[in-house]
Amino acid sequence: MNRPRVRVAINGYGVIGKRVADAVRLQPDMDVAGVADVTADWRMQVAAEKGFDLFGANEAAVGALRTAGLEPRGTLTALLEQADVVVDCTPKRVAAENVTTYRAKGLKFILQGGEKHAVTGHSFVAESSYAAAVGRDSTRVVSCNTTSVVRTLTALKAAGLLVSARGTLLRRATDPWESHESGIMNTLVPEPAIPSHQGPDAQSVDPELDVVTMAVKVPETLSHLHYWNVRLTRSSTREEVLEAFRGSARIALIRGDRGLGALNAVKEWMLDIGRPRGDLYEVALWEDMVTVRGDELFYAYMVDNQAIVIPETIDAIRAICALEPEPSRSMAITDASLGIGRLVAAIRHEPATIA
Repeated sequence: MNRPRVRVAINGYGVIGKRVADAVRLQPDMDVAGVADVTADWRMQVAAEKGFDLFGANEAAVGALRTAGLEPRGTLTALLEQADVVVDCTPKRVAAENVTTYRAKGLKFILQGGEKHAVTGHSFVAESSYAAAVGRDSTRVVSCNTTSVVRTLTALKAAGLLVSARGTLLRRATDPWESHESGIMNTLVPEPAIPSHQGPDAQSVDPELDVVTMAVKVPETLSHLHYWNVRLTRSSTREEVLEAFRGSARIALIRGDRGLGALNAVKEWMLDIGRPRGDLYEVALWEDMVTVRGDELFYAYMVDNQAIVIPETIDAIRAICALEPEPSRSMAITDASLGIGRLVAAIRHEPATIA
C-alpha cells in the first residue's frame, strides 16, 4: 500500500530552509508545495532553477521576485492554501509572529530552535521525543547545539549509563555565508549566564536530563565544538561507552589519528564524499578522545550548525502529520534518503545496512 504524501510549504529559504526543501524532495511520502521568502536575491534564483514553486512572503516580495525576472505563484497566503504542513525557517522571533496565521488556517507547523518552547508546547529530537509529537498540530525542532546534546545524552541514557552531564560549548560566531556581515574577530565572547540556554533547552525535550552547559562564542564559522564531562551510573569501560554511542546512526565516531583532527578537515571530508554543501548531519564524536575513569566520562564532538537539524525536521514532519507512528521507521527512511547510515558504515568499515 502506498503511503500518503504530504504537501510541505517552506517559509524562509535561507540556511535551513533551502536544506529542508532539498531533503523533503528526497522523501517517498512528501512533496514540496513551494518556498516563500522576503528576498529576491540569488537564493531564490537557485530555488527556481531547482524547480521549486516560488512565493513572496508579501505583495512587496512578489513584486521584487517579478522585477528579478522570476515567476512567483503568489504570496505566502497562496502557498499555505495548498499545503498540509509548513516548516517555518524564518529568522529568530519572526516565526512566532507567523503562528497566528498558521493556526487560523488550521495548518500544522514546525518551528526552529530560535523560538521558545512555549510557542508550540513541544520540542523535538527524533530519538527522544518523536512519539510525543505524533499527530500534534505543531512542534519545535530545537537548535543545532541542543540537538547534539540530546542525541548524545539519549544514547548514554538508553544504555543505562547516564546520571548527569556538564558541557562546555565553543560556538561559531555566525553562519559561513554571513561572515562578511557579522561575527567576531580576535576575541572570545562568553555567554553571560551559567547555565547557557542549551542545557535548559535540552530539558524541554527530555525533562529527566540532569545537564548544565556553558558556552563561549569563538571567531570561526565552520561549526561548533563541544567538550563534555558525564557522571555515569557505575564504573564503566571505554568500549561500553563507545558501544552506546554506536547505537545511534546519527552519531558518527571519527578519529583524529586518521586525519580528522580539526573541524575543517571533517568538513572537507563531507565535501569529498559528495554530501550536498559539505553537510554533516551527524554528531561527529572523536572516538580516540573518549576517556573513562571509573564512573566519569569525557568526550568531545563537532556540530554542523547548518545541517544537524535537517534530519530532525524531516522526522518532525512525518511525526506531526502521522505518516509514521514508529520513530525508528521514520528515522530509517530519513537516514537512507540523506546517506546517514552509509557514512557510519564507512567509518566502521562495514557494509551499510539500512532498511
